[in-house]
Amino acid sequence: MVAHGQPGDPGALQPEIEALAAAAAALLPGRRVLGATLACPRSLATLKGVGAVYPLFMAGGWFVNAEMPRRLTAAGVTGYKVLSPLGLDPALPRLGGRIAEDTARAAGLDPARTTLVVAGHGSSKSSASADSTRAFAAALPPGFARVVTGFIEELPYLNAIQLDGPAICLPFFATNGEHTKIDIPEAWTALGSPGPIAPPIGTTPDIPALIAASLRAA
Repeated sequence: MVAHGQPGDPGALQPEIEALAAAAAALLPGRRVLGATLACPRSLATLKGVGAVYPLFMAGGWFVNAEMPRRLTAAGVTGYKVLSPLGLDPALPRLGGRIAEDTARAAGLDPARTTLVVAGHGSSKSSASADSTRAFAAALPPGFARVVTGFIEELPYLNAIQLDGPAICLPFFATNGEHTKIDIPEAWTALGSPGPIAPPIGTTPDIPALIAASLRAA
């Protein structure tokens, strides 16, 4: 299992990734699941000999298709199969819908009268992140008054989307890093904090089962 990590603090997300790998491994008796990040070359080196790599990313694109293989090769990791990334899992929208509804109801909000804001990373260099975020948002089950997307690094920026009434924010992120701890809360505050922020979808309790299912089918 390979995540992006935080380049400025390479070890910061390693415990989170290792805990997620352990949770997935618990659902796969007899199989070993390891966790690493692109930001930490030493963690990548522990993946030598693995048969498959699960990208803990919310989209395909350059990082998954080019940079991840390059860094794995540099770490001496070869001969593996690359699985579909977390963000493209067809089971993710149903899970996201449930998380969003639970978050709204816990705050006393009626989803039918609430806007669901899916917060994505975005990029000025590639459409992969935005495309994946929008595809996820479009596949969410009905229930909210409307669903909109906002991004950290491309238009429409999360801190400038137009809202009318209560809203909740669902971060379409794989890990709980700087974007979800700092950037999204700051953007949400700029909007007047119109409602609660759900946990990043990749950190929620049902994710290990989704990952285990993908690894089981590999």
